[in-house]
Amino acid sequence: MTTERIGPPPTAGEREMLRSYLDFHRATLAMKTDGLSDEDLRRRSMPPSTLTLLGLVRHMAEVERAWFRRVFNGEDIPLVWSDEGDFQAAYDARTATRAEAFTAWRAEIEHARRIEAEAESLDVTAYAVRWEEEVSLRMVMLHLIHEYARHNGHADFLREAIDGTVGA
Repeated sequence: MTTERIGPPPTAGEREMLRSYLDFHRATLAMKTDGLSDEDLRRRSMPPSTLTLLGLVRHMAEVERAWFRRVFNGEDIPLVWSDEGDFQAAYDARTATRAEAFTAWRAEIEHARRIEAEAESLDVTAYAVRWEEEVSLRMVMLHLIHEYARHNGHADFLREAIDGTVGA
């Protein structure tokens, strides 16, 4: 599978720019996994770390779910891979498959896109229990961009260790 990644526009309104950067980073993570087997995707970076590309995809499914559905949309749903709310549980991909991880991740992205599109503006807020304060849709989108950018850096190193592939 070859992932299509469209760069953000050089000029746009704030909401379109945030959407574009978020989708760019989502596509970047998918690109880092293109052409790899389940075994490759489960390959750990280096002991004692348990970080894997598949674990990153699972983690980002949890992040999308938590911020858009649980926080912003107020849905009373558990995380996908942890009943205790442990985001780190998603990193344990020893028995995970591309199919289950990507199905969950893509589903959460579709929910996130719907929730964002239905919001009246970037200034709409929701209560974030973790911080005990209101957060705006703008902050949620910026936080997701930050999460993806950070983890895409991890994905760069993981992919290079697997087969030498480097680059954006």
